[in-house]
Amino acid sequence: MNNTLFLFCILTLIVISIGLLYFMFKIHTRIKEINKTLTHQYNLIVKIQSVLKNKSATNAISENAEMIYQDLLQNLIPIMAAIDVMPRNTAEHPLWRALGGIMDEYAKNPFALEKLRRCIKLDSEVSRCIDNYINRADTFLHHLTTTDPEGILSATFTDGLLGQSLTFFTQAKQLALQTNE
Repeated sequence: MNNTLFLFCILTLIVISIGLLYFMFKIHTRIKEINKTLTHQYNLIVKIQSVLKNKSATNAISENAEMIYQDLLQNLIPIMAAIDVMPRNTAEHPLWRALGGIMDEYAKNPFALEKLRRCIKLDSEVSRCIDNYINRADTFLHHLTTTDPEGILSATFTDGLLGQSLTFFTQAKQLALQTNE
């Protein structure tokens, strides 16, 4: 009977130990799941914070867009006069009408690039306006793509008239610097 009681106590301790090990394993698994969930939530919060910060910076640019547009437009007016281009006749903002007129003229007449190259070469005012426009437009686009790298706003400006005109003016400026006419 002593052996039976002793054996019963040992079996009870083994069953309790196995139960405790199972319980501890379950707790450890739950803690790992909770840790994984909290890490994921923390990463999401950091990402949301970053997006909100970038949106805030983009909104600040949007609020100051009119000043940026006017600055760019002031540099376009002498350029348009020099190459004899009229703005589009639409209800758009004057900057977009001016850029649209320039890009429409280039699409109809590739000689517009040569005309602009000559104006840059011969007229220091046009050259200065081209440099100002390129610097300001490039800075604006760079800031947009930095604050909103995959956003619709930065893609719209980069792929739209602003990006196209920047490419056109940069190409004309490079051609003017290369030739000795």
